[in-house]
Amino acid sequence: MSDAPTSDAPTSDAPTSDERVEELIEGFEFLDDWDERFRYIIDLGRKLKPMPEALKSDETKVDGCTSQVWMVARIDGDPPRITFLADSDAHIVRGLIAILMALYDSRTAREILDLDAEGTIARLDLAQHLSPNRANGLFAMVGRIRTFAADALAADATV
Repeated sequence: MSDAPTSDAPTSDAPTSDERVEELIEGFEFLDDWDERFRYIIDLGRKLKPMPEALKSDETKVDGCTSQVWMVARIDGDPPRITFLADSDAHIVRGLIAILMALYDSRTAREILDLDAEGTIARLDLAQHLSPNRANGLFAMVGRIRTFAADALAADATV
């Protein structure tokens, strides 16, 4: 795993991952058409934490994405939770990263592996409205996140 810069730990006032997912779904349902939803996705991407250029390398690049995508993970806390830092050179992909962060960030490895990301993506109707290349890239990012979690679980059964 790559070391991402130390991130702020969620406070007790911070929404849980499940609350973030529900907020995301509600935001999508509120918008009437896919032009508005794509603007919303792009806006979500603008709110991502910046990724230092030094972390953007071939080692952190996600294979299977048409756009350039970099992702690193860090394990912190008790119980150990995996936090992610990711970026892309494409605005829409940055938004897709933000959606995945709502799904996966600050969860344990077991929670990540048990999460039905495909079900949530289906609830958002994302894959149907993305180009085949973007959809493949989205699922490549999901695969990378799940690999981080599987590696963490294999390294330490308490994660």
